[in-house]
Amino acid sequence: MTDTTSPQPTKPTLNKDTRLCISLAARPSNFGTRFHNYLYEQFGLDFVYKAFTTTNLPGAMAGVRALGIRGCSVSMPFKEDVIALVDELDASATAIQSVNTIVNDDGYLRAYNTDYIAAADLVKSNRLDPATPFLLRGSGGMAKAVAAALRDSGFADGTIVARNERSGRALADELGYRWLAEPGDATAPLLVNVTPIGMAGAAQSSESAFSTAAIAASDTVFDVVALPAETPLILAARAAGKTVITGAEVIALQAAEQFERYTGVRPTAEQVQAASAFARA
Repeated sequence: MTDTTSPQPTKPTLNKDTRLCISLAARPSNFGTRFHNYLYEQFGLDFVYKAFTTTNLPGAMAGVRALGIRGCSVSMPFKEDVIALVDELDASATAIQSVNTIVNDDGYLRAYNTDYIAAADLVKSNRLDPATPFLLRGSGGMAKAVAAALRDSGFADGTIVARNERSGRALADELGYRWLAEPGDATAPLLVNVTPIGMAGAAQSSESAFSTAAIAASDTVFDVVALPAETPLILAARAAGKTVITGAEVIALQAAEQFERYTGVRPTAEQVQAASAFARA
């Protein structure tokens, strides 16, 4: 992979050789489109990125393969159903049986999960001790990615907190953790929110994924909610002097991992931060 530190300022004009990357989601957002196209322009790459939705996943993936679409980001509800439509799963996708990134090499589709990769990288870069007990709220696809990243990073003492007993117990049992329906008065040095709680933002709602007491008893708070990144949980943790890991970091890092796999170019941390800020504006 190329590590380019001095990107070109302009992108080539669209032409017959321009490479296309896309996203597929039930509800497409602007983040990926803005993030990737920003970096294409910064590096002068002959790529373009466009978001789509579909009601025909097999047809869409056949199009990716037949039309030579270079990369495809996959969001809910397609992350598991798409597995049967690709040729190979990277270890990151195999770990959680969920896909969010597909790379097309001359018709051969290789699938990854950059949410898992990003979570594992953030655990490592923040030097979180694997001996640390944690509480993780959530039991959906992203919760599985983060919980599996913690397990594979050596975290053995964990509790999955999920109101949905079926999915919560299933995730906990699969990864070797405990399950609780509600956090109650439970505390842990590491708190992780992988639910939509906080998406309304502090200006709209004061609801936090964890109690004030749980935050006070913690050392590190990790909230995957990215839009907005400054959730009530993150604001409360900052005010209490805790180490925080935000959803803005997760979404930017997973997108950067996609960008590198699509283009072969690794943006610097500063370039990723700039692209993320542009995408979230």
